[in-house]
Amino acid sequence: MIASIPSPPRRGGFTFKQFFVGHDRCGMKVSTDGVLLGAWAPLPTTRRVLDIGTGSGLLSLMLAQRLDAEQTPFFIDAIDIDLAAVEQARENCAASPWQAHFTVWQQDILAWNDLSLERYGLVICNPPYFQNGKSYRDAQREKARDSSTLDHPALLKQVTTLLSEEGFFSVVLPIQEAEQFTHYARTTGWILSQQCDVSERTDRPAKRRMMTWRRCPTQSGTEHLVIRDEQGQYSTDFQRLTKEFYLAF
Repeated sequence: MIASIPSPPRRGGFTFKQFFVGHDRCGMKVSTDGVLLGAWAPLPTTRRVLDIGTGSGLLSLMLAQRLDAEQTPFFIDAIDIDLAAVEQARENCAASPWQAHFTVWQQDILAWNDLSLERYGLVICNPPYFQNGKSYRDAQREKARDSSTLDHPALLKQVTTLLSEEGFFSVVLPIQEAEQFTHYARTTGWILSQQCDVSERTDRPAKRRMMTWRRCPTQSGTEHLVIRDEQGQYSTDFQRLTKEFYLAF
């Protein structure tokens, strides 16, 4: 396991224990959603990973740290349609301790043609979820979050062609969109393996849902994660999940 922390690039971003994520030139910034998904998603037995809509490269970097700790070979393909995001993700990955384990592609996932004979053991995505045409001042962020450029049925159909028979597909979505995603996934043969609803505090309803889907029969499990306790402090469960990444823990 690599314990050293690289020197961060001189621009806006977020410093984790083992890597830095610059995010000033891409639409999707480092977010709690992304950090939780990167820490929570299962590690595959087939050590090929596909990160769809990589943005800054956050999920790829988190998975690289976790896979490196397992001391087994791995490789990650990271894809984004936005050139600025691709350039920033490449810089972030190149500055990390695992630079030889990534390739970052500017590519529409619907046109992605994986030439390897070995399918991916994990496909991970913090997908777009604004489906009602909302506009934002930041055009890059609007593009990154607008599912009109990648609807969920199309995403599921493409992942089906890329995932290994026993592979995992992990996503995070707001609750309402997660329900819609679940309905479509089940009607097209996907099986829910893991689910974790995320609440900001104990007295507030869950606003996000992390899900892991599979194509093969599997036992399912559900969890509920609360980020902050009654005193407004980070909960024990949140700290336990993210302690390998956040400097504060």
